[in-house]
Amino acid sequence: MSVVFKFFDMRKIAPIVFIIVLLGGTLQGTARAQSVALREEFTSLANWKHYQFPKVDRLSEYSVVAIGNDSVLRTSSDNSASALLLQKTFKVDSFPVLRWRWKVQNIYQNGDEVTKAGDDYALRIYVNFKYEPEYASFLDRAKYSMAKAIFGEYPPHSALSYIWANRTHNKRILPNPFQKEKTKMVIVREGKACLGVWKTEEVNILENYREAFGRAPPDIASLAIMNDSDGTGEKSVSYLDYIILQSGKNEAGSQ
Repeated sequence: MSVVFKFFDMRKIAPIVFIIVLLGGTLQGTARAQSVALREEFTSLANWKHYQFPKVDRLSEYSVVAIGNDSVLRTSSDNSASALLLQKTFKVDSFPVLRWRWKVQNIYQNGDEVTKAGDDYALRIYVNFKYEPEYASFLDRAKYSMAKAIFGEYPPHSALSYIWANRTHNKRILPNPFQKEKTKMVIVREGKACLGVWKTEEVNILENYREAFGRAPPDIASLAIMNDSDGTGEKSVSYLDYIILQSGKNEAGSQ
């Protein structure tokens, strides 16, 4: 299931609400820590909103659990779909580096990144970019204006989805099968390699966006987390230890 950019199909307009809520507040830096916009260590879910999709009866589960001395986010799905939305936005130019530590217990046997029916993932992190009317084409301005008239706010301009792919691919960036022009999926891990093992990732949002779309992104974005299996009808469990948004590269990199 794709949660982004179905808003132009008026039979599936509910995801607009998901993104409008997602692009809510603004992450404020402090004088002492200008290099970090977000350091989410999942001691609680106070910064996140659990979003339920209309007409989806079974919800994925998100909870803070203890593993050793750490608190982490546990996500699980069982023929279900829902998402966690970060209730703040950030400036991409100022904080382009996204870091996180995750563990995926299993992938989906029927998951397939290039089909709509297989568009399920045990864990993915969305970066959704704010729509800017002054840079839009005439047709896009008309579409976004219609959506704003219905919902009171503009849907997003575009999105990157960082995924643990169910299958292996010969490309690192794939178009989302629901919205090939608006949403690009960046494969961070794929297949069964490293399942059940904590892995630390680091990506540069600016570089990934330019590679995926061939241009610079809008400057305002926000994050979402999702574990879904309503398309495949399967089950999965995954974990997030932390998410960090920062201005510079971390020397440790991925592990």
